[in-house]
Amino acid sequence: MGREGVKQPAIYMMASGRGGTLYVGVTSDLVRPVWQHREGIGGGFAARYGCRVLVWFELFGSMEGAIAREKELKGWVRSRKVGLIEEGNGYWEDLWGRIVGEGSGEESK
Repeated sequence: MGREGVKQPAIYMMASGRGGTLYVGVTSDLVRPVWQHREGIGGGFAARYGCRVLVWFELFGSMEGAIAREKELKGWVRSRKVGLIEEGNGYWEDLWGRIVGEGSGEESK
């Protein structure tokens, strides 16, 4: 999985594919839940709808900030979430490599 021991509060969106079903989550360790979603481990919404592609994430200095932002995003209509994804990731590329150090560039915001 890579980057073991590196933890930072984050929110993220997983998708079933370009324009597909979206899942918004919050975590203190981005790599762990994204890896679980990618592997289909666990149940729930993301597994049921095949949300296995990391299309957007945002890092925070505190869990409180991340949780507040997650609640904000969950209140958004789908088109606004899609706009946020496409602003930083227009092709809906899988950002897994960026969070495990295989890609280049900054986090998608």
